[in-house]
Formats: sequence, C-alpha cells, structure tokens
Amino acid sequence: HQRGLSRRWIMEAVEHSLRRLQTDYIDLYLSHWDDLDTEPEETMRAFDDLVRAGKVRYVGTSNISTWRLMKSQWEADRHGWSRYEAIQPLYNLARREPFEREMQAVCRDQGLGVITYSSLASGFFSGKYRSGRSLPDSARATGVQRGYMNEQGFRILDAVDAVAANLNATPAQVALAWIMARPTITAPVASATSPEQVRELLGAAELTLDPEALRMLDAASAWEQA
Repeated sequence: HQRGLSRRWIMEAVEHSLRRLQTDYIDLYLSHWDDLDTEPEETMRAFDDLVRAGKVRYVGTSNISTWRLMKSQWEADRHGWSRYEAIQPLYNLARREPFEREMQAVCRDQGLGVITYSSLASGFFSGKYRSGRSLPDSARATGVQRGYMNEQGFRILDAVDAVAANLNATPAQVALAWIMARPTITAPVASATSPEQVRELLGAAELTLDPEALRMLDAASAWEQA
C-alpha cells in the first residue's frame, strides 16, 4: 500500500518496499488512496513500468471513485498497459451502500477481484461492543462508537447474534461469511492480534450460511435503493 501516485513517487515507494521485504517482486501492489492531483495516465504508466520490469506482478487500487477507476482502466487499455486487477473497498454489513451502489457493477464488468477492508467494521462485529456496556480497551473504540454504535448498527448486530447462535458460530465468523457469500467478492480482509483470533477468523471460511440466515442478514443491513 502507498499514498501519492505520481510516477516518481510510485517507483521510489516500490523500491523501498522491495528492500524492506527483502524480495525481488511484489505479487499484488495496491495503491491505498487515489491521488486526485495526478492524472490516471501517469499512474497507470508507472504501474505498467513496474510490471514490465518484473518488480510487481499485478496492480490494484483502493479508496477510488468509480469514474477515476474507469478512467484508469481506459488509459491502460488505450496504451496497452497493465490494468487494475483488484480493488480493496470498505465493505461490511453496516457499510454496504458505498460499494453496492455503483462500484459493485463496475467490478463485475471489469472482472476485478474484490478484497474488502474493515470487514468487521473496525471490530464492531467481533462481539466486543454491546449496547449499554462499557467500551472495550481498544484504540478503535471511539471510532466504532461514533460510526457504528447506533440504532442501525445494533439492529444488524442483533441479526448477526441470532445467526451465530443458530449455527454455533461467533459474530465475527458470521459477518465474514456473509461477505464471502456476496456476489463479486473475492475475499474479506480482517485483522487479528492473537493466534486465537486468527483461528476464529479462519473458521469463517468453513461456515456456510443457509438461505434463511442470508435473508435475515440482508434484511437487517439493507439500504434504500432509489
């Protein structure tokens, strides 16, 4: 990941990353934020140079508007350059609309892999946040309180808890399994701070949500489509 997408910035950032990682190439290089001060043509040219040099195998992007994504793909196609192969959007049960409104259809059309970040809503769907209880000791707690601890968030959490109880799973596993069941999603990204949390999160890959569970979660988290 890196921020600032001028050609010089990208080339220098990749060289620094290769040295830190002690490797010859990066499998997937993601630009974490779109740089509105740099034309997509310059950015895509830099990425193509890296792919042709063998320093990067594939490139992706994150936090980019739909029109900037399509302009970037158009520039890559126009010049015969490497194009974006993956995108990393913010996406979870409580933040569906930004991705689903426009970007989801674009990803399907462009054949982009989709790896979601903030898949557990900064930990809100971990089971640690409950109405009427003290906030957990976490650096993210204040942000979670501001962004997710509201009527809608707790309505969704209630549905997650109900599904988890029926399937003998944890809330985190249910929230991740729902993402994995969504169309166009390749995989969710979720962070862990202990081996126990890693094992819990990996359990989501073995969890299958039945139609009734999916219906319940979809209804609780639905956003109004005009």
